[in-house]
Amino acid sequence: MALYEHVFLARQDLAQAQVDALAANATDIIEKNGGKVVKTETWGLRSLAYKIAKNRKAHYVMLELDAPGAVVAELERQTQINEDIIRYMTVKVDAHEAGPSVMMRKSDRRDREDRPRRDRDDRPRRDDMFGGDE
Repeated sequence: MALYEHVFLARQDLAQAQVDALAANATDIIEKNGGKVVKTETWGLRSLAYKIAKNRKAHYVMLELDAPGAVVAELERQTQINEDIIRYMTVKVDAHEAGPSVMMRKSDRRDREDRPRRDRDDRPRRDDMFGGDE
């Protein structure tokens, strides 16, 4: 069986319980057809780069799965029918990431951004770098 990552975006007006139900429904489709869901991550309500079907935000969910191609085709067919899902994408991967995905490691980036930056006066001067007045 092949390894896939399936990400879908659900409408912004859904409650978190409804989004969890959509993820459970996708898991049921995969498992009934002989596949296996390795990991499910809910990335939460995030802003979109542009409006999609009058939505400025969407609930993001990612499923890592181990399934044959026919199962993925059925999952995508069922996802297309569901009007609560506004976008989806399935990508075949060589291996699943160990631990949390990049989207879930956002707190690591925040730690780096919260560090104080150097002031302009702290930077080396051009004269210091190139030998001064010669």
